[in-house]
Amino acid sequence: MSNQTLTDPLTLYGKTFNSRFLLGTALYESPEIMLDSVATSQTEILTLGLRRQNPAQGDGERFWQMIQSTGCTLLPNTAGCKSAKEAINLALMSRELFATNWVKLEVIGDDYNLQPDPFQLLEAAQELIAQDFCVLPYCTDDLILCQRLREAGCQVLMPWGAPIGTGRGLLNRYALKALRQRFDCPLIIDAGLGAPSQACDAMELGFDGVLLNTAVAKAQDPALMAASFRSAISAGRDAYRAGLMQKRQTAHPSTPTIGQPFWHQNS
Repeated sequence: MSNQTLTDPLTLYGKTFNSRFLLGTALYESPEIMLDSVATSQTEILTLGLRRQNPAQGDGERFWQMIQSTGCTLLPNTAGCKSAKEAINLALMSRELFATNWVKLEVIGDDYNLQPDPFQLLEAAQELIAQDFCVLPYCTDDLILCQRLREAGCQVLMPWGAPIGTGRGLLNRYALKALRQRFDCPLIIDAGLGAPSQACDAMELGFDGVLLNTAVAKAQDPALMAASFRSAISAGRDAYRAGLMQKRQTAHPSTPTIGQPFWHQNS
């Protein structure tokens, strides 16, 4: 029996993780619910929006201590930034406050659908990589943008499945498949997933991980939903590695009769 499903680590910027589930820390009704969800998700990477903290009052330090208690790697993000300069400054603050050079880079260009600004995003990525950051950019599924981010030095790409918080799943499967075929770096679906089946779908396409927040935090039972996403992500990854059957236009019997012996019972 093959044991390939037992170990399938994810490597990002030289660091290895056993889980392919990245989880956000916002929108939970209480810190206790958030911690329960983290535990059942078995995630090893947690995202944190620095703008939601208040460094002057020590809020960031208290939250950092809570994150440390989970044993997870912290991935600060620049959520809410609308320019490269703003995102760069926030990333520098996060590195000082949380003692990490990892950053989930977000530069929003449209308030309606929270779509990234591709020009400001690329500018920010280039500068942060020059300053020795490990940049994980939240981007659209645009092939050329992703190519430019790779050329800038991003070792991970995080295209959206759908706009943030919509829960609509993978809206442009053609574009996402093209990204998977073109790039050999880790690709993580970030944003737009609302159901574990959608996360499984992303993993079956060959994506390397899933990052989400709202679908877990706003569930009736966040911890149970986190566990459901964990199972779906693992199942989708295993299915991709096992090799999915090709879709066909016509039916094919699973038990062929041609060339098989035929037995009959005498009455």
